[in-house]
Amino acid sequence: MELKTVQLDIPEDSNLILGQTHFIKTVEDLYEILVGISSQVKFGLAFCEASGPCLIRKASNDPTLEAVAVKNAQAIAAGHSFVILMKDAYPINFLNAIKQCPEVCSIYCATANPVEVIVAESEQGRGILGVIDGFSPKGVETDKDIQTRQTFLRQIGYKC
Repeated sequence: MELKTVQLDIPEDSNLILGQTHFIKTVEDLYEILVGISSQVKFGLAFCEASGPCLIRKASNDPTLEAVAVKNAQAIAAGHSFVILMKDAYPINFLNAIKQCPEVCSIYCATANPVEVIVAESEQGRGILGVIDGFSPKGVETDKDIQTRQTFLRQIGYKC
């Protein structure tokens, strides 16, 4: 077995959701979830099929995001993984619905940070072991940092 890291491409002003699923129907279900929650979201999604023809299945309402999602799926190349790239929306508004999708097994990350995917490769194929999401902490927040965080969350409407 060989371990590799795969750097994902996240376009500017976009967010990424990386997960694992188990069925070809996921592509259509995730598409329906995304458009059902927000008419504003622009997204592309790609799913690595793990049996049969083993194709990368895709769907989107934004061809550019779809192309990058497919590129990321090709780079990861792990069966039953999926990549969603979105603009004009945040993963927090979609995660519960995505996790409730019957085919979805797990979410590895939801972020706008740089992401490296840790992949194991064997003779059979590839699997995701985990992710490196962003950077290591540089310290512990101060009282001023706490106030800044609380103010920001209220400014963007996530806290009253």
